[in-house]
Order: sequence, then structure tokens, then C-alpha cells
Amino acid sequence: MDSNLSWDNLGWDSLGDQRVMVVVLAVAAIVLTGERTTWHVLRNVVTIAHEGGHAVIALLMGRELAGIKLHSDTSGVTLSRGKPRGPGMIFTALAGYPAPSLLGVGLAALIGLDLITVLLWVVVALLAILLTQIRNAFGVLTVVLTGGAAVAVMVWGNERTALGFACAVTWLLLIGGLRAVIELQRSRRAQGSGRRGGPPVTSDADQLAWLSHVPGVLWVTVFFVLSLVCIVAGGWLMLSWNP
Repeated sequence: MDSNLSWDNLGWDSLGDQRVMVVVLAVAAIVLTGERTTWHVLRNVVTIAHEGGHAVIALLMGRELAGIKLHSDTSGVTLSRGKPRGPGMIFTALAGYPAPSLLGVGLAALIGLDLITVLLWVVVALLAILLTQIRNAFGVLTVVLTGGAAVAVMVWGNERTALGFACAVTWLLLIGGLRAVIELQRSRRAQGSGRRGGPPVTSDADQLAWLSHVPGVLWVTVFFVLSLVCIVAGGWLMLSWNP
């Protein structure tokens, strides 16, 4: 695949065609994340980014990373050692839900800068680093398959395929990040808002409420607003670039 891959050499008839592709993929992401069966499969990618966010911030906060597990029900857990309370734990718990959306904005910026090949290498590199921390078989399989898809596009895909894959992954992270936040609040309503007097480990929002004494619903609101902002920003980056 051309190492200088950019909008200019994709053979589109017009810039409008490029923008149509971005919009079509956005609609596809909305439809696929809204359908239960496909979302159950695609959510694994969002979970990878979610747990990766926990892991990165845990390390930045000086905590010792003990491993990551990804489960077949699309849930995951990132284990770290350190003080059970305090800023380090708060920021670690906070990082998960914003991570897919923020990563999506970062990838959208690379698309806007005509750095499609760089984007694919970034995805592969991040997954390779994450793989070193995976501690269960399903997690290894999920990360390897996801990385393998990116490698396959780089090796066998043409320029349009690479761009379409990059935009599709970016929209999945952006739209899927919002869908995950909506699911979080639905789950909290179904299970209750957490136990009083002890650490409510049922969700990141409830854990944050226990750690910070800020109501869990406010944390969910923060996640929701941030996800919406990232969708707008990511979409703008992909649609407004004019090489």
C-alpha cells in the first residue's frame, strides 16, 4: 500500500464524494451500534479502548498495572495496585468511558491531516502494547483479531479500502463511545445507583461517586456531554479537511 496515502491520490471524483463516504459511514455506525447483535460484536473494540484508557491513566498516576481482562459479554476489567482512594484512583476510574471518544477524535485528526497510513500504524502499535497486558484468552483473541484487521488492510487493501477502514473505526469509537455511556446509565437504573457505605463496584460512575462524593449521575452526564462533543469534533475534522 502506498506509504504516501492521502485524500489526493484516492481517485475520488470530487471532495464531495469523500464527504459523502464519511457521512455514509457515520450512518452505518449509528445503525450497527443501534442493533443489538452487531453492537455485541463491535462493542469489543470500544471495550478495548475503554480498558486501555484505564491502563494508561493508572500508569500516569503512578499506580502499578496488574493486567487487563476482556470478556465475551463485552465487559472488561483493568487491575492496578496502589492507594484504594485519592486522586490516582479517581483519575483511573474516570478514564474509561471518555477513552474511546477521545481516541476517536485523535484518529479523526489524523484522517484530516491525510495521515491514513500513520493512523493504521498507530492503531496496530497501541494494540500491540495493550496485548502485553492482557491476562485472559478471550482478551488476547479480541486484541489480535482487531490488530489483524488493521494489518490486513495495510497489506492487502487498496487506498480506498484503507481510508474507509480508518473512517469506519473512527466512527465506531465516536458513536460507540456514546452508546456505551447510554448503556451505563440504563444499567445503573436497572441495578440501582450503588450501595451506600461501601464501594459500589457495579460501574465506573458509582465507583467515582464513592471515591469523590459526587453523585454518579453527574459523572454519567460528564461522560455523555464529552461523548457528544467528541462526535461533533471528530465529524468536523473528517468532513472539513480540504487537501
